[in-house]
Formats: sequence, C-alpha cells, structure tokens
Amino acid sequence: HCNGDIVIVFGSQGGSVAKALLESKHFAVRALTRDVTQPNALALQNLGAEVVKGDLNDKASVEAALKGAYGAFVVTNFWEHFSKDKEVGPHKGFTIFPQGKMVADTAKHLGLKHVVYSGLENVERLSGGKLKVPHFDGKGEVEKYFWSIGVPMTSVRLAAYFENFLTTLKPSKAPDGDYYTLALPMGDVPMDGISVADVGAVVSSIFNSPEEFIGKAVGLSAEALTIQQYADVLSKSLGKEVRDAKITPEAYEKLGFPAAKELADMCRFYQMKPDRDVKLTHRLNPKVRSFSQKHCFSDLAQYWFHIKFYSL
Repeated sequence: HCNGDIVIVFGSQGGSVAKALLESKHFAVRALTRDVTQPNALALQNLGAEVVKGDLNDKASVEAALKGAYGAFVVTNFWEHFSKDKEVGPHKGFTIFPQGKMVADTAKHLGLKHVVYSGLENVERLSGGKLKVPHFDGKGEVEKYFWSIGVPMTSVRLAAYFENFLTTLKPSKAPDGDYYTLALPMGDVPMDGISVADVGAVVSSIFNSPEEFIGKAVGLSAEALTIQQYADVLSKSLGKEVRDAKITPEAYEKLGFPAAKELADMCRFYQMKPDRDVKLTHRLNPKVRSFSQKHCFSDLAQYWFHIKFYSL
C-alpha cells in the first residue's frame, strides 16, 4: 500500500491513528481538521502528514479530502452535538448532512478500498428497546449503513478510555471523610478499558491486514478491571484512598446531570459483557498498556490538579 493515502478524520483517536500510520511508513497520511493552525495539526504536519482544512459536516470538504485515497479512518462525534440523528443521517424527517451517512456515501462513490470506522454496538436494538445509549446506538446505525451499501469497512469498537478517569469519570471527594470515591454502576463486573494513545497502532495493524478484518467488527480492550481495581490503581498513583462508591444504576440515573440515564444504561450494557477482545488487541498492538502502566509518574501532576480542583 506504500503509495496509498489514508485520510484521518480528526478526534482524540484520529491523532493517535495518524501518528501510528506515519511511524509504520506503510501509508501516506492526509489529516482532516477544522483548524490547520491548532498545535495537534502542526505536530502531525511536522511528522510528515498532509494536513487539510475540512469538516465532517461539510460534504464538499470531505469529498475533496477523500479523493484519490486508499482508505480512511473515520470518527463521528456524538458529543459535539448530543444528537444521534446528526451522527447517523437524515431519517425521521431530518434533512441535515449527517456525518456518518455522508462519509459512507462519499467513500462508496469514490471507491475507497478500506474504511476503518470507530463504531459501537446499537444497544437499543440489542436490548429490544430496554436500554438507550444514544452515543452507542448512533455509531451502531452508522456501522450497519456502511456495510449495507457495500463499503469495505472494519468497525473498531473501543472500550472505555482510561483517560476518562482524568475527566468525566474522575474520583470525587467523599463528603464524610478524607478519601475519594469512583462512581460507576458496574457492581462487581469488570469493565474493559484502553488508552486512546494505544488505539493508533491497533488501527495501523488493521489497515495492514485488510483481508482479515474487512467486514468485521473488532472489540478493543487493554484489560478489564472491576471499579474497585481501578480505584486501587488510582489510590496508588495519588497517595490518597479511592474507593468504589458501589452505586447502583438506579441511583446513578437520579444524579441529575444531563447524561446520567444514558451512562447508567451504558453500564447496564457493559454488565452484559459485550465482545471486547483483550488477546486480539495485544496481538494488534503488542505495546498496549494496562491501566496501572498508563499512570506513569508524568500523569500525576495532572491528576493532582484535577483532584484538587474537583474537591474545591
């Protein structure tokens, strides 16, 4: 594939994939970004990527970026607009240029040889409507659409990001003592996780083995730990005790922030143990790191900032 371009569609995973592809030297990389002057874009340019201005909501720029490419790595962004419909495509009366459908149609029209899509399961469909996790469901619908129109596509379904423990899932100070709690309604069921930084090498390996992976969904995970095990690693890193809050999905739903019900349903789905293949992930990226390895010393300053900031 040495002469083929890969188009990277940006997002936290996009940068990781672009770096890994550039390091493997099997592909040239064209990176699509809204702002070519942002530090991440300039860093990729310095590594040898062609960085082009474009936007997943703009058909003309996507078409221009994909033209003449061998393949593409695509991340649609639910959280940017909190809308499954925007991520998926015009249906139920929507006439916007939805990201997933538009990229799929363009990839089909231009005859791309291999698309790797950052997908997830359609939880609503799998649970017969009992659970609704729009940021999963939308990606599940996009997966189905790619395959239904015959695009040679591999879906990579990522486990929870380890990095989320620094942001949305960070421990909070317990009101009744000098310790912190980790509130995720998983019971004693281990939850799969992976570092965003380790996804790139996995995707690079998938691009190098199209015959093995086209038409498949691949569940990625570095390891699966219980919430208490995640808490133990955080305790060690922080020098502060972190405990599993042992919250139930029912109690979590009542926490009252916008995505509480959705995240409770996500954990209910995780408790059903969706397919995340730790062995395959390690084969595709032998350097993939565990949660405890991810928390090297350089992360600690960041941790302290977050923890102290959170408990003010």
